[in-house]
Amino acid sequence: MKKRVLLAMSGGVDSSVSAFLLKEQGYEIVGLTMRVWDYSNNRWRNDGAIEQTKKIAEELGFPFHVIDIEDRFEETIIKYFISEYLSGKTPNPCVLCNKTIKWGAFMEFADKYNCDYLASGHYIKLRYENDRYVISKAEDDFKDQSYFLWAVSQESFSRAIFPLAEYQKSEVKKLALKYGLTQIAAKKESSEICFIENDDYRSFLKNAINDYDKKVLTGNFVDTKGKIIGTHKGIVNYTIGQRRGLEIALGYPIYVIKINAKENEVVLGIKEDLNQRTLKVENYNLIKYDTLHIGMEVETKIRYKSKGFNSKIVSIDKDYINLEFYDDIQGVSPGQSAVFYEGNDIVGGGIIVE
Repeated sequence: MKKRVLLAMSGGVDSSVSAFLLKEQGYEIVGLTMRVWDYSNNRWRNDGAIEQTKKIAEELGFPFHVIDIEDRFEETIIKYFISEYLSGKTPNPCVLCNKTIKWGAFMEFADKYNCDYLASGHYIKLRYENDRYVISKAEDDFKDQSYFLWAVSQESFSRAIFPLAEYQKSEVKKLALKYGLTQIAAKKESSEICFIENDDYRSFLKNAINDYDKKVLTGNFVDTKGKIIGTHKGIVNYTIGQRRGLEIALGYPIYVIKINAKENEVVLGIKEDLNQRTLKVENYNLIKYDTLHIGMEVETKIRYKSKGFNSKIVSIDKDYINLEFYDDIQGVSPGQSAVFYEGNDIVGGGIIVE
């Protein structure tokens, strides 16, 4: 007999179809949606989606709960997001959210509602091999979300179910129509950060940072030799590799090469100045193996939509992993995640230091 599963439901097509698939597979489902932010009050609440989700739960005959965790979300995700930008870094809040909210807070509610498993509409594969839970890329490479789950613990994966692992997105849309989810299937999907309206993180920071004008100060644009060449509008407004919106003309294309928060400087240079062959990460988490070895070859992604780059591990200790790439790479941003793959499997990942 199948066991009891808590399904994380967002009101989107993926988690909605997951409910029908789990029901067909004989699971006893408990649905849960978390309210985390409401734009009208600099917080987000997706009440329209909640109503749609409620109808699905009623149709399939399982209990459905809505939980407010706005304060926890603000303390854990929003403050981190703000702090990282103020430190001159480019954070990936979705990675932290998956670890602490989707596979942290949700797991607490799984226990509360006596659920054996936690299911989500992530596009990701999971298997148990050599005493480890291994996550790998989903069937649909374009929708694959393995990159965002590198920080999730083995304990959490031991209770995870991913109903969409073997499906293409196009197949999920067809299933939605089959199940009568016409309105949900027609909804436009967003790839943006859930609490950033219109993908405008700068406006969000301006509204969310207390005493913004005192904390985000103008400073110097400098070249790679340290020469002052202009004035920037505050380091939170810039990311590594940025070319547009710099509002400075030198007669040739220029890019953000480095952000020095301590000196409140933004370093500008030509595209070739972005080249680097080494990478250092901290706060790493291992997935496929419980240990790594020097010289191990991995394919490293430095952003969600970036391709993987051939690299090898040159040193590892309890705090850091250092990698070396076989070719020059560009766009390495402190604060982002570097995720190491072996084929389709995730070896592990960490937060980029430099």
